[in-house]
Amino acid sequence: MVAAVRVHKTGGPEVLTYEQIEVGQPGPGQVKLKQHAIGVNYIDTYFRIGMYPSPVGLPFVAGNEGAGEVIAVGPNVSDLKVGDRVAYVAPLGGYSSERLLPADRAVKLPDKISYEQAAAMMLKGMTAQYLLRRTFKVAPGQIILVHAAAGGVGIILCQWAKALGATVIGTVGNEEKAALAKANGAHHTILYRKEDFVAKVKDITGGKLCDVVYDGIGKTTFPASLDCIRPMGMFVSYGSASGPIEAFNINLLQTKGSLFATRPTLNTYAAKREDLLAIAKDTFDIVMSGKVKIAVNQKYPLKDAVKSHRDLEGRETTGASILLP
Repeated sequence: MVAAVRVHKTGGPEVLTYEQIEVGQPGPGQVKLKQHAIGVNYIDTYFRIGMYPSPVGLPFVAGNEGAGEVIAVGPNVSDLKVGDRVAYVAPLGGYSSERLLPADRAVKLPDKISYEQAAAMMLKGMTAQYLLRRTFKVAPGQIILVHAAAGGVGIILCQWAKALGATVIGTVGNEEKAALAKANGAHHTILYRKEDFVAKVKDITGGKLCDVVYDGIGKTTFPASLDCIRPMGMFVSYGSASGPIEAFNINLLQTKGSLFATRPTLNTYAAKREDLLAIAKDTFDIVMSGKVKIAVNQKYPLKDAVKSHRDLEGRETTGASILLP
């Protein structure tokens, strides 16, 4: 029996239940991990409240991201062995001291990347990678807007985009988060609770607007984000922290300047094993170069998962949060 956090019914943070479960042995194509660190992400709250349905039904072990050591290998697994250090973004089951994992979702960790860094960067760092390098290929001289610039993905987006030569504008909730975003690559910050972010973007850019908006907020920043984008620019919605964007009249994209809009996910971009490994390598490389630093700003014991969700949804966190088994 091992410690885990399960959801027996959907709802608020209080439905996260710390208990003992049986994990079992790995089947064909699986490995068993002893976990050293577990990522906490907004997507975990979407499964918890039922916005995203659990693929395994109820109850389920929460969590999609973690890092640990391989302690058992199932049949038909050739490229991983007992003792390997790995990290993953994978189906539910992360909030547990041990777990079974499809071997094709595990990525070997370079020696210079710690378990805690890995648990804080697999989902968020690889999300930043595909957003910046594939969804919209950011180039030197471009102007980008990052909503929630002091959040887990936002901090990485700001650093990485600056390294790519872009001018980075970030929206944040308070002065402390503005300072954090600026320390992590944002050239300009906008206090969205006090300031009209559309007007500020127009002012900062001298009316040129942005080539792309990266929005992990959702409901409360739409459709105003479209007014921040130059003609034929792109709106990238990658999260729904304030609730999902409802159906909208697609003619909006025409009237705002022939805009492109997309709702990408890491699952799609990393569906093939070779794409997963390429995204992970690019992410590891930029972190090891020092151009992107992974800020693990909150650490909680696994048994305090409820508090981790309360803090995350209450906008009390910055950078990444992890659980420690």
